[in-house]
Parts: sequence; structure tokens; C-alpha cells
Amino acid sequence: SEGTVSGKRRNVWAEGLCVVRRGWAEERAAGLPTRVPCRGRGQPGDNPQAEALLQPGPAGLSPATGVLRQGQNVPELTHLLSCVAGNGVVVHLPGLFEEAEKNEKKGLKDWEKRLIISDRAHLVFDFHQAVDGLQEVQRQAQEGKNIGTTRKGIGPAYSSKAARTGLRICDLLSDFDEFSARFKNLAHQHRSMFPTLEVDVEGQLKRLKGFAERIRPMVRDGVYFMYEALHGTPKKILVEGANAALLDIDFGTYPFVTSSNCTVGGVCTGLGIPPQNIGEVYGVVKAYTTRVGIGAFPTEQINEIGDLLQSRGHEWGVTTGRKRRCGWLDLMILRYAHMVNGFTALALTKLDILDALDEVKVGVSYKLNGKRIPYFPANQEILQKVEVEYETLPGWKADTTGARKWEDLPPQAQNYIRFVENHVGVGGGLKWVGVGKSRDSMIQLF
Repeated sequence: SEGTVSGKRRNVWAEGLCVVRRGWAEERAAGLPTRVPCRGRGQPGDNPQAEALLQPGPAGLSPATGVLRQGQNVPELTHLLSCVAGNGVVVHLPGLFEEAEKNEKKGLKDWEKRLIISDRAHLVFDFHQAVDGLQEVQRQAQEGKNIGTTRKGIGPAYSSKAARTGLRICDLLSDFDEFSARFKNLAHQHRSMFPTLEVDVEGQLKRLKGFAERIRPMVRDGVYFMYEALHGTPKKILVEGANAALLDIDFGTYPFVTSSNCTVGGVCTGLGIPPQNIGEVYGVVKAYTTRVGIGAFPTEQINEIGDLLQSRGHEWGVTTGRKRRCGWLDLMILRYAHMVNGFTALALTKLDILDALDEVKVGVSYKLNGKRIPYFPANQEILQKVEVEYETLPGWKADTTGARKWEDLPPQAQNYIRFVENHVGVGGGLKWVGVGKSRDSMIQLF
């Protein structure tokens, strides 16, 4: 994208971009970061909302967990100018510092000098996390199923934000007596809704007062900071959607979604930057489809194929540790994610997981009541009923993990990649193919 300074168009984002995952789960984007300048996030908290990394030179990425996950804990990024947690993030301060301490033991240094937190970011309190768990228990008892949240308090914190009773970083750093009064009122509201909820009000306030002094040096006006980054000395900026597109609160498979916008619109609302400053939008998609928890999953394979994909792909939820459900690649989902996000190019990851298969199927369209439908259904009950139409392609039965250029891939694997590219219709096509866990296991197709 481009910014305008003194009437002249200046390319500020040409070497940066927005990365959005297209499905329900982690898409192994680790290799992609080494092919782009820098990284950040556009939306929730330590549940994997908005963070941007700004730097003067090239850098890589890593898929760790938590608020610091996008760049602070990657050795290659220690020279970063800034790592910004935007107003769209909800921050659980005990979790933030616990995460930082763990990463310090792994070699992370000077993170507090590079982390910038927006003063408009909302806070997650311990009672939000407790309520998250209580709500899950209630759903299970009343409906026989729950959403499957991480129980990190993300949903309840966003509920407080939407109800205009939430508290922000700027409130914590202002008049603490006023903050304490509002905190007590908020805790009382939650106790009235959940009689079994126990809240150590004074204990939590004491801890929060201590955290306030620790984070004060990291807090900035996030909107002004990003504006200066976009219009001052040229910097490379990348914003990454923390959750996948189908977990978006508006466009995902509601109600089995997260509580924020993790599609490209979340970049603007989560960081306070204008739409015209978004340039390249890269979609990251696995070579097959995965999902954690319950909810409709049209191409799911509850058989030996699903088991093989889960086992070979080591498909476990990063935060929850839950086993991921697995199935064939669903191009209806990918096309829908493209409609919402406007991908300029794609990265296909975990191609190597398909190496052991004799044949590979791809879901290309849906039928409802015997008629093909051109859209992705909003209603979960309808989505459960769709019939998937598949195309079957020959497998390659060869190890692709050593491939580093297009010519190294078996012809059948090349055919699979081109099939996906041709059926999605993203203008920039497929630019990367991931064939392993390491950061150099990424084939560039340009």
C-alpha cells in the first residue's frame, strides 16, 4: 500500500503486508515469514488481536503462542524497532508477564524495550477467565455442547468492551482510585450474573497496581504511533491476523468463532490505520483442512485419512492442546475467505503431509438439496447438510521435505498446487509452498 507525504505518493508498505489464515486453525505460516520483511498482528489476546512489527530491515517470523507470539520471541527479530500490540488486543497482564518470563529463559532479551502497547487496548481480568470457564460449563449443561473456548477470558473481555463497561490500559495508568471503583463495579456485575463466581477484588487490584508501573514505559498512543510509522521515516510493516478467517466474529462459522474480527478489516479497527494503507494481503492455507472443537466441517474425514492427516501433521491446538479434526482441502472455504479478504496472493503450507497418499481429494463445490450453491452458508445447520463435490487427483508418494525449488517437486504435486491455484482465482496466484517445519522449507514460486 502507499502513503502520501507532501503531495507525493510514497511506497511505505510495498515491502510489508497483511497475512490472513483462511480456515479454522493454525496454517503453519512459520516459513512464510522468512520470505517477507517483518511481522505483526491485527487482533485477541494470549488466545492467539492487533500487533504490528516495525523494523528498518529484513526479518523473519515464528508461530509461538500468546501476546508476544508474532515476533518478540524470534531470535532473528531482536533488532526490531518496535512490536506494537494495538487497540484491538485484549491484554491479560499476568499472562503477558508470565509469557515473557518463560521466553526470557529461552533466550528472549530486551523484549520490554521493543514491545509497545496501545493505551486503548482493553484489559482481561482473572474473573473474565473464570467466567469463560463457567459459561462453557453452562453451555454444556444446557445444550449438550460448548463452543470450545481457550478459557482465557477473551469472549467475556470483549463482552465487557461491547457493553461499554470494560477497562483499558489508559484507565489503569490514570487515576487508580477511579480505576478501582470501576473495577469493583465490573466485578460486582459478573458476580450478580454468576453467583458461584469468586473474585478477590483487593488482591487483584493490588497486583494490577504493580503491573501498571511495569507496563507504563511500554504504553503509547497506538493510533499516533502507527500514523508516525506510516508517514515518517519509511519502515517495513506487517500485520498478521491472529486467528483464521472462519473464526471471525462476523464472517466465521458463528457461534463457533472467536470474539473479534480476524479478517483483513481487523487490521484497520485493531490498529487504527486507514484502509488505503493496506497493501498486499496474503492468504495462508494448509494443503488440507483442520478444525479444533465442534462445528460444521463439510470435508472432515472421520476415517483412516483423517487419522493420517492428524498424525502426520501433528495437529493439536496450540493453546488448548486439543486434537484437531482433519479433512480434505475445501476450496469453497478458500474462495469465501478470498471474497472477504481480497487476497493478492496465497501461501500453501504442509504439502509434505500429503506425501504418503495414493490419491488426494479436493472439495470444489457444495450441493444443497441436490442443487449446487455458489455461496458459503451462514447457518450452521445448513452447512451441516451440504454435500461436497470432490475432484480426485493422483498422489505423488514421494518425500517433498527436501524440495527447495519448483523443479524439485514431483509432477503430481505440481499438478495439485496448480489445481488449487486455478480454482481459487487469486490475482497474484500461489507464491509460496511449504514442505516442512523448518523456516527454510518454503518454495518460492516467483
